[in-house]
Amino acid sequence: MTNTPRILDITYEAGAILLENGAEISRVEETMHRIADHFGVEDESFFVLSNGIMMTGKGFARTKFIPIKGASLDKVVAVNQLSREVAEGKWTLEEVGDRLKQIRAMKPKRAWEQILASAVGSAAFCILFGGGFADCLASFVAGLVLWSFMLFVGSRHLSRIVSTVTGGLLSPLVCFGLYRLGLGCHLSNMIIGAIIPLIPGIAFTNGIRDMANEDYLAGTTRLLDAMLTFFCIAFGVALAFMLDGNIFGAILALDPLVADPQTSGFIVQLIAAFLGTMAFAVLFGVPRKYYLDAGLCGTLGWLLYLILTRYSAFSPVEVMFCATALVTMVALAQSTARKCPITVFLISGIFPLVPGAGIFWTSYNIVSNQLPDALHTGFAALKATVAIAFGILVIMELNGKGPVRRWIEKKKK
Repeated sequence: MTNTPRILDITYEAGAILLENGAEISRVEETMHRIADHFGVEDESFFVLSNGIMMTGKGFARTKFIPIKGASLDKVVAVNQLSREVAEGKWTLEEVGDRLKQIRAMKPKRAWEQILASAVGSAAFCILFGGGFADCLASFVAGLVLWSFMLFVGSRHLSRIVSTVTGGLLSPLVCFGLYRLGLGCHLSNMIIGAIIPLIPGIAFTNGIRDMANEDYLAGTTRLLDAMLTFFCIAFGVALAFMLDGNIFGAILALDPLVADPQTSGFIVQLIAAFLGTMAFAVLFGVPRKYYLDAGLCGTLGWLLYLILTRYSAFSPVEVMFCATALVTMVALAQSTARKCPITVFLISGIFPLVPGAGIFWTSYNIVSNQLPDALHTGFAALKATVAIAFGILVIMELNGKGPVRRWIEKKKK
């Protein structure tokens, strides 16, 4: 006799772990159906939102609020692998329950590893945005201080909004101090690199994917969450400029982003893209065996971005679309080859293209009363976001995993 409540309890737990740790809505639903169907429960109904799961079955109903928080993609990989092995008949029901307990208890990356990854990521992205080696060193220090604060103070004693605003304040202040001490020449590049670890890459990418999968409510919620984080970062950066201006009598005037000759060559840029992408794979909790894959994905996307930016007549939006399309194709290929969720590679690989500089310049232009420039930079960031969304959508559709293909398959059935 089928133990429906127990099966649905275990199915629910699998979905909850996925949703808590950065999986897209379609993967949560697919995994839950796979487990329930294998153990003989075929009349179940799942409704998954970005922060909750509602499910019903014969004599069973359950719902739970799951708050939006950070991601641990190693748990997503583990649950995904478990569900595939369940479908192959390799696990009993009780073994699945025990394994899910083990997955939930998996520890995050060690503190020193995350702090070092934040520092390396900040330094690498400072180079990608045109900073020199001295600027890179300043961003490294700021990234180190930032993630130490986020781990030991922000995540333990502050709300997510307050910790993000404070992180957005702290990073520029460290850069201001180092700049005034003579370390670094391009303050704007230093600050942009320093705030990059705060960018909500998972919420941003999954929001786009959920929208592409016609999960409009979940996609909108995640994108709004990402926009709120962007706003908190911008607010923190603005506070830093105002505080520094009040202390020293005037807001520091910034020159536009420049490409330092020391770091603008293809070799240095690609090394920085590789290290930066791997660094954020660490922060996103990607399993260690996939670090090199994630780094390669981000590097190839950045290579195309550089080539098109320097040697083609494409507009910035067209360049962003093409680079995103390539990252998505590489991530799909890696996902197939490694039998691993595409999320692991796509979220890390797309990160160099996320418009973090737009957040910085918009906040700076507002604080310095350059409102036309603020509108210009804000609109440019919005256009880049739309280009990224379409780049992901088009490739997923061509690969047969988009909403149009699913609608056609449904009609055929």
